[in-house]
Amino acid sequence: MKKHIICICIALSFVVISTAQSVDDYFKLAAENNPSLQAKYKNFEAALQRVAQVSSLSDPTLTLGYFISPVETRVGPQRARFSLSQMFPWFGTLSAREDASTLLAEAKYQEFLNARNQLYYQVSAAYYPLLELKEFIAIEQENLTILNTYKDIATAKFEHDQGAMVNVLRVDIMRNDAITNLAILEKKEKPLETRLNALLNRSVDEPIEVNNYLLSDTVISVYSQDSILDSNPLLHELDLKIQASKANEQVIVLEGLPKLGVGLDYVIVDPQSEMTVPDNGKDVFMPMVSVSLPIYRGKYKAAKKEAQLLQESFSLQRQEISNRLISSYEMVWFELQKQLSLIQLYDEQILETEESLTLIFSAFSNSGNDFEEVLRMQQQLLLYQKMKATAWSEFRMSLAEMDYITAKSNY
Repeated sequence: MKKHIICICIALSFVVISTAQSVDDYFKLAAENNPSLQAKYKNFEAALQRVAQVSSLSDPTLTLGYFISPVETRVGPQRARFSLSQMFPWFGTLSAREDASTLLAEAKYQEFLNARNQLYYQVSAAYYPLLELKEFIAIEQENLTILNTYKDIATAKFEHDQGAMVNVLRVDIMRNDAITNLAILEKKEKPLETRLNALLNRSVDEPIEVNNYLLSDTVISVYSQDSILDSNPLLHELDLKIQASKANEQVIVLEGLPKLGVGLDYVIVDPQSEMTVPDNGKDVFMPMVSVSLPIYRGKYKAAKKEAQLLQESFSLQRQEISNRLISSYEMVWFELQKQLSLIQLYDEQILETEESLTLIFSAFSNSGNDFEEVLRMQQQLLLYQKMKATAWSEFRMSLAEMDYITAKSNY
């Protein structure tokens, strides 16, 4: 199997929002409040309680009997009988049951870990689109401010016969587009916040504060394809289920052996009133030993075969999940590289567009010409800024998916 380690180092260059909450803060809230995750943990705790049940002896049996017609014996009539018995499984059966049940409980814990990691990814998938939306709103607001300035300049030039009225109309058209886009973006904020609040099990009206990309923050993430096989809870869960099925197979073998029982009978005897005999009226104690005879072997053979088939099923499931995770790993790694390339491209395009816009606007200020080119270049700049924000969002979501695939949260 191909092995490689991936290191990703990125310097970010956006504004800090110090009062906002990072995605890690929402991870913590989701882990504490999400009902689905809490249910998984309760399943694990319930499985732990099962260990004590299967490793305990069966309850002893106490039998009480009263002779309606006393049975006459040499030492007197029998009046009542008390029997106490206890069955014991074959040697090692209880510890084998405990091992099998413990392995299943550990599998439940791995199921909980996978659900937690999956929840973290879902929070990321809800958080970063909201963060992208905030960026879009900020970009659109800045664009609207610039267009307002352009309108003032175009109006002033028209009033001084240095520009055409069509320039003012062009700015108005673009301003209307910007105002409408901004209104749509602001309306989109509520459903995205509702989606995140649902994962946090909070009221839909609870305010969401996102932490913008940090100034000069450096993200250093180390990923290895081997970590999928070493740390992924889905694979660990199936490994434990395979081990539990093997342990259960041993339990079935032991349960197919005889069970041993010990007991004690106590019989109350009334004394003879008509004669005197040795031990007259002496109660009777009778120790007993019993052995079960597991002669109906069909159920044991079927149970053993069931355990073996489950092992094969879990092995096949593990192989399928392993293949799927490795395939996802390669696709997500490609997506990370793709988004990093796009971010670098958009940085360069934004820089060149800003320089071009400065030159064109300077020419327009001097001559009053090429205002249409100024507006076109401004819209091109707006497009690149939004595409960069989208690329950052896609990159972060891919990074979150890589964390889920490699179970980075388990480290």
